[in-house]
Amino acid sequence: MFNINKNITLNQLEKNIQEILYKKIDCMPEDFNHEMKLALELFQKRVFLEKTIDETVSFNKQFIWENKNKNLSLATTAEDLLNVFKLRSNIYGNLNYQDEFPDFINGLNFDNYDFTSAIILYRSNGVISGTTRIIVDSENRLPIEHKFSLDNYRGINKTIAELSRLIVSNENKGLNLEFKYLMQGIYQLYSQNDLDLMFLVIVKEHYKLYSKFGGSEIIKEFDDYGNLGHGTMILSWDPSKVSKFFEKAFLK
Repeated sequence: MFNINKNITLNQLEKNIQEILYKKIDCMPEDFNHEMKLALELFQKRVFLEKTIDETVSFNKQFIWENKNKNLSLATTAEDLLNVFKLRSNIYGNLNYQDEFPDFINGLNFDNYDFTSAIILYRSNGVISGTTRIIVDSENRLPIEHKFSLDNYRGINKTIAELSRLIVSNENKGLNLEFKYLMQGIYQLYSQNDLDLMFLVIVKEHYKLYSKFGGSEIIKEFDDYGNLGHGTMILSWDPSKVSKFFEKAFLK
């Protein structure tokens, strides 16, 4: 993968590609113009991948992260991010969720919300086997707001965030290690940084577990959320109010 160092260069290159992407060279055959368009679109995606990696790594390096679990970390390298994007693509492909969470590049699942996300990952035997992201509120707002406005929760000195892309490679019944330590990482990041309230979308059948966490409240229910094919709900969650169950199951 090529390497471009400065964001300003990436932004200018992205702009230049956008300007010429749909221009047609009249003196050339139609099939040539079609192939040129496909090549430019692919190149544009590669530029966006570079930009995503650069922005996301920089964003993750800003967080306070004091942690004793060597297998739990933030994504602060390009290699970590690429492996996270590959894991997302693999899991969503296996779950047939590609319509709702499509790959931007085949085999790599990422989007512009990663720019302002704390991306937590867990390694098992040196391989990333679980990941999630905490999207911090910004001028882009939060993905949930495509379905439900969170304006009533914004306020002076309030920082809201959305928990999303929580996936593990080994789905088991009960609490597996990946899920346990990812939740521990979420709580840790919340506690050490300036966050006030989180929001997340869950399948309704998972509420029995999440209701035990403490500090959660149902704010909206859907028969379906996008194309997931399940009844879903939006929860608000204040990790400062976690229950004894959460402390015992995730923090011990």
